[in-house]
Amino acid sequence: MATAFSDPIWRRPQAASTFQSLPNGERVDLAIIGGGIMGLSTALHAARLGLSVQVLDAGEIGQGASGLNGGQVIPGLKYDPEWLLEHFGPERGEALVNFAASTANAVFELIRDENLAVPFVRNGWIQAAHTEAALKAATNRDRQWHARGADVRLLNAAETAARTGAQGYLGGWLDRRAGVIDPLAYTSELARVGTATGVRIAERQRVVRLANAAGVWRILIENGLELQAKAVVLATNAYTDGLIPGLAQTIVPLHSFQIATAPLPSNLAATILPEGQAVSDSRRILVYYRKSADGRLVLGGRGRMALPTSAGDWAHLERALVRLYP
Repeated sequence: MATAFSDPIWRRPQAASTFQSLPNGERVDLAIIGGGIMGLSTALHAARLGLSVQVLDAGEIGQGASGLNGGQVIPGLKYDPEWLLEHFGPERGEALVNFAASTANAVFELIRDENLAVPFVRNGWIQAAHTEAALKAATNRDRQWHARGADVRLLNAAETAARTGAQGYLGGWLDRRAGVIDPLAYTSELARVGTATGVRIAERQRVVRLANAAGVWRILIENGLELQAKAVVLATNAYTDGLIPGLAQTIVPLHSFQIATAPLPSNLAATILPEGQAVSDSRRILVYYRKSADGRLVLGGRGRMALPTSAGDWAHLERALVRLYP
């Protein structure tokens, strides 16, 4: 959420959807708690299968991480294919690898197929290597994904510098399956298309209790309203509380802070990410950056464990920006 010293990087669409109020005692096939990307995408696909769907969000659509993130759409998981196969076996491991390979396609195909009004560039992601060990790991990753036919390639130091405009990298790995989107526009458009498909969305409806009896879920809202559903999806991620005992203890919420420049002048923009790729580096506590649709350089990285309290909480990102682009 914005504070007195912080504005969201992404702007809410002027034609943002308006949502219906929640009727008391309604019964639906599927109730989804959480109106972020996961909840809204689930709602849209469920409605397309003919289910009646109600989405409940404690705040406003796009207020949380779905509308505030860096908008980098990157296929793959933290671990590479060979690690997944070794630890999960051929069947489950292969399923995970195939899932990881398909994730970026799923996002960009949805934007295309649903004609979503989402600014995007799909020209790849660079994992920039800052040490020889990181470059060796990138070489191994490239070998594994290249063997599976992925559109990937290694970059030497000069190629990495040319594509990023940044100094100090020893090389990098380019995955052309990736891209960047405006995440708030994407979240808002999922809500719009979902509503048009029959999904009901109610904002500012905090769920305080879930109970199941005889195969029917009773969902109690903070304001006293109640909803019944045959099935429930909890899509609250970092905002998970005590609705399902023990679930919150399995999640570690972390803050990622971002800064953005003013729109870059054309002569400078031509030297910084000239092909529009997303970048994240190989540091354990990494920084990630991209250009926005209006030509700003957006850079993010770790944040405080608590919410920011002053403009100084972004100082480490300003230092990283100067290090990369002195």
